[in-house]
Amino acid sequence: MGRVRRVVRVSLPVVAGVVVLAAVAGGGYVYRNVSYAERDADAVRAAGFTEKQAIVNGSLMNYAEGPDHGPPLLLIHGQSTDWRNWSRVLPGLAERYHVFAVDCYGHGRSARVPEKYTAQALAADARRFLTQVVKEPAVVAGHSSGGLVAAALAADAPDQVRAVVLEDPPFFSSVLPRAERTFNYVALARPAHDFLRSGETDFTAYQIRHSAIWDLFKGAKQSIQDHALTYRKEIPDEPLMLFYMPPELNEAFRAMDSYDPRFGEAFYDNDFHRGFDHAGTLSRIRVPAVLIHVIDRYDDNGVLLAAMSAEDAQRARSSLTDVRFYQADSGHGFHFERPGEFDHIMRDLEARLRK
Repeated sequence: MGRVRRVVRVSLPVVAGVVVLAAVAGGGYVYRNVSYAERDADAVRAAGFTEKQAIVNGSLMNYAEGPDHGPPLLLIHGQSTDWRNWSRVLPGLAERYHVFAVDCYGHGRSARVPEKYTAQALAADARRFLTQVVKEPAVVAGHSSGGLVAAALAADAPDQVRAVVLEDPPFFSSVLPRAERTFNYVALARPAHDFLRSGETDFTAYQIRHSAIWDLFKGAKQSIQDHALTYRKEIPDEPLMLFYMPPELNEAFRAMDSYDPRFGEAFYDNDFHRGFDHAGTLSRIRVPAVLIHVIDRYDDNGVLLAAMSAEDAQRARSSLTDVRFYQADSGHGFHFERPGEFDHIMRDLEARLRK
């Protein structure tokens, strides 16, 4: 409840400017929105997860490991978050797997090594992690940019990957020049690039002022930005948590303080894709695969507000040899927003592997 009191205290001076949003901010709604991360973390600890570190190819890699209740499962998160983004599915998965959830370089408590901010380098060290830490073939699941890494890993190391789950990865859409018309580019890659040249030191505050995410709120944009900046000034040592925003939106800023904006710049200048051919990689995957695509839509300027368009998803699907495709009625963070449905898909994959 301490977090709730601090959030409300900081919010009161600006509530008048956010009347419509504040109108729905009942006590239970507020508590859910600002305490979800703590409650999710409690459930993960209760499931037996511990945080560990390993030196992989000369770089520190942070990860969480669950109890050994089955075959290994490696989870690779998406951009600007960390391993805790998987928290809502970890307790259930831990009942059937030996789960390893890593922090990608430039995220969480893993090393900041810009020379490894490419799909190929990340996949190569994920392969070393499997050899060094996991020590046996694993099912690999990757979300968003983590899905690109998981695909490269499955293509390059079929002897170490039993199956691969690709959760809404930005195949084809994240490659320049087309990437310039995607939400990730305008909301994260471009601000990351500009921040690195601004001389500023607080990327979270910079994102609050410049990210295109606030454009989605149209008339309330300025009020929300003002409130968020006030919160950041008053509580700089905690993640941004806006009491009127649901967990799905607050999660976008929860791990921002541990994010290296040079990772975002690798998408701005296309360096992330160096030596990484999307279609070729997908065609080389021979293990059982799952491809999850969520709702795709465009803003008034024609910017893709999703990781992939429907056409991208079908192209990726047709490039995979042994794939089961799922169209999900969800936002980009499917496993976070619909953990029960994600678990059902994982159980379906387990049935495929048993056959």
